[in-house]
Amino acid sequence: QAQLVESGGGSVQAGGSLRLSCAASGSSYCMGWFRQAPGKEREKVASIDIYGRTSYADSLKGRFTISRDNAKNTLYLQMNSLKPEDTAMYYCAAGPGGNGCRYNNWGQGTQVTVSS
Repeated sequence: QAQLVESGGGSVQAGGSLRLSCAASGSSYCMGWFRQAPGKEREKVASIDIYGRTSYADSLKGRFTISRDNAKNTLYLQMNSLKPEDTAMYYCAAGPGGNGCRYNNWGQGTQVTVSS
């Protein structure tokens, strides 16, 4: 399995932007971003397959953009117009395709905190 290492988290004021990166040691058919806030269930933020086909959580469409650079084995999440409710630990995930994506590989997470 590819090792996944997230970076780019931090603290930002509401309305600001942040760009998360996930460096992988190998390629995967499916990659995605998930997040989990204290006291809440883990939720899928967005996913992308090896051909660039994407899907998003309905509540995040228009604010977040997922992308990947297959030559660099790197996944990105551009987050704009951030809100305090976006505060969470964000995880990079990867896995094979099939009948949908099956995520069997996870990064350590990077914290995103949105204030005001």
